[in-house]
Amino acid sequence: MAGTALGPARTVLHGLFSRILFPDDCRCCGQPLQKISRIPVCQECIDLAACPIEAEFQCVRCRAPFLNRETLNDDGICAACAAEPEGLDYAWSYGNYDGRLRRLIHIYKYERVDTLAAPLARLLLDALPRDEQFDVIAPMPLHWRKRWDRGFNQSELLARAVAERSGIPYRGNLLRRVKASEAQAGLSFAARQTNVRGVFRVTRNIAQGQHVLLIDDVLTTGATAASAARLLRRTGGASRVSILTLARADRRYAWRQGPDPSAGKKARAAGA
Repeated sequence: MAGTALGPARTVLHGLFSRILFPDDCRCCGQPLQKISRIPVCQECIDLAACPIEAEFQCVRCRAPFLNRETLNDDGICAACAAEPEGLDYAWSYGNYDGRLRRLIHIYKYERVDTLAAPLARLLLDALPRDEQFDVIAPMPLHWRKRWDRGFNQSELLARAVAERSGIPYRGNLLRRVKASEAQAGLSFAARQTNVRGVFRVTRNIAQGQHVLLIDDVLTTGATAASAARLLRRTGGASRVSILTLARADRRYAWRQGPDPSAGKKARAAGA
C-alpha cells in the first residue's frame, strides 16, 4: 500500500528531476535545449530573429518598406500616412512580421512565455532612433478581458524594459483601453476608423507638451495606434506621438505575389 501511495509522488519527483537535468526542446525550432534557462527558446533562434528591416524605399513617417518610389508622394510619404495627417508622427519597427521573429512573438504572446520580454526588448532598443528625443514611454493598453485571458500585457513588459534600459521615463497610465475591438486586418480604411472609435480613454493634459513613444509588439494597419495618437494630442496634450514595435506587417506582400493584376491597385489605394 505504501509503495502504491508513493507511486504518483515518485513520478512527479522524477519528472521534475528530469526536467532540471534535461531541458525541454526549443519552442521555436524543436531542437533540444543545451542549457537550463527560463527562456524555452535556443540562442540560435533568438539570434536568427534579429533580422532588421532593410529596404531602399521607405515612408519617412511610418518607415514602411516599399519596392519602388512610385508608392510615395513628393515628400516621401505613403498614401496611408497622407490619409491620416493627425495620426502618428513616426513609426519605427525592428523587423518584418515573418520568419523567426514572428514565431518568437507568437510564443511570447500566445503561449504566455513572458520571459521572452527581455531578449525582445533588446531588439526594440536596437531600433530606437538615436536622433529623436522622447519624454515618456507608454505601452499600448489591452482591454481588461484580453489581459485577463492572456495573463499579462505583452506591450507593458516590453515598454518597462525599454524605459529602464534607455532611461526614458515610463508612464503606464497614459492610456486606458475601454472597448474591445475586432482585428483591423482585412477591414477597409473607413471600417478601420469606425472600429477604433472610442477604444481609448486618456486623462486630460496628462502628457502636456510631451513627445510620447508608444510601445507595441506588432504594427499592422496602424489605425489603432493612430487613434491613440490623436487622443493623446487632443485630450492628453501631447505635442508628438510616435510608436516603436518589434515587427510590422510588410505592405509589399501584395506586390511580391503578383498573380492578380488588381492586387497592386488595391494595395496602392490602401497605402501599400
